[in-house]
Amino acid sequence: MALQPQTKPAVRPQTRYLKGDLVLFRNVERFWLGLPGHTFIGKVERSWTNVHNGKRLYDLLELNVNGYRARAGIDPEYMRALPAADAMHDIDTAPLSETDAGAMTPAAVAWLRQHLTQHSSTLPTRH
Repeated sequence: MALQPQTKPAVRPQTRYLKGDLVLFRNVERFWLGLPGHTFIGKVERSWTNVHNGKRLYDLLELNVNGYRARAGIDPEYMRALPAADAMHDIDTAPLSETDAGAMTPAAVAWLRQHLTQHSSTLPTRH
């Protein structure tokens, strides 16, 4: 008798999203059909409970270059939080001691330019 490998079921995140949270979400039908444009960035507008099955669903504003698009009844199993730390990582890790600004990412350079223009001609103090 051969031993069957033990597998663990995938752990689904049990996250509750709040109004204003940024999330990545997937249109599961487009994804499984292999169609392009199946993954979006959205901003949570509200949550609600489906009266037929008791499942919590979310209404989002899809953020894209053409503006906003309302998306209703999004299943949280197809949503993931977009942590601020990931969005700010390039600025947080920018090599501020580098004399060559080209070594920094464009976002870090943009932040430095904005800071220098608005506040003074010196860099912020390091904490």
